[in-house]
Amino acid sequence: MTASDEKFTCQRLLEVHTLTSSLFTLRTTRDPGFRFTAGQFARLGVQKADGSLVWRAYSMVSAPHDDFLEFFSIVVPGGEFTGELARLRPGAELRVDRQAFGFLTLDRFADGRDLWLLATGTGLAPFLSILQGFEAWERFERIFLIYSAREARELAYQSLIAELPERDYLEELGRKLHYIPVVTREQVPGALNGRITSLISSGELERAAGAELEPEHSRIMLCGNPQMIEDTRQLLKARGLNLALTRRPGQVAVENYW
Repeated sequence: MTASDEKFTCQRLLEVHTLTSSLFTLRTTRDPGFRFTAGQFARLGVQKADGSLVWRAYSMVSAPHDDFLEFFSIVVPGGEFTGELARLRPGAELRVDRQAFGFLTLDRFADGRDLWLLATGTGLAPFLSILQGFEAWERFERIFLIYSAREARELAYQSLIAELPERDYLEELGRKLHYIPVVTREQVPGALNGRITSLISSGELERAAGAELEPEHSRIMLCGNPQMIEDTRQLLKARGLNLALTRRPGQVAVENYW
């Protein structure tokens, strides 16, 4: 094995599930030595026809205790990596870096009362990983999952979200989850309509949640479109909610999922 090979393992594609023409999920085998914290991401590599490798980072949807890895991807038109990834079928080989990365993890925060998980598109992935563990349910009194997509058909993992609170290991803790879907381009019963930033500015998101975004009790994670993250950060900063840094405690953690 060369020094280069030692940086990754070769894994086998188990499943590919197409959600829309531009969204799909994939599941791979997992090396027994691969460790990660819920909320982190891995670098995946696919081999092109010319033999070269192309790499991209994807947050895990799967939980740290699962014996497989699952990812949620968008097809980027003309994209070098997703074009190669989307054509793969079960049995194909992918590379997975031996090390996981990222700081969108619960250890970014001191304890608070309310955990807010705000996602757009495939930025939902790390929050599903977090919610399949036990820590979030134990540490927080209320968990608000806000998931925004352009159209209702792009709201992925609805069955998983619905069954999460019913898992046996959570017992009564499942009552803590409050799921609020958001659809930006159409009116959908049971979902808010509008961009997350607009819903925060108008107060509609907090009214729907029955809770306030405020420094004392709120711990907020943002993942998705970089512009959404930057705009939301500014709105939160104006309310005294600041980034949680290694050198400075805060209430907000982010991951630009792009």
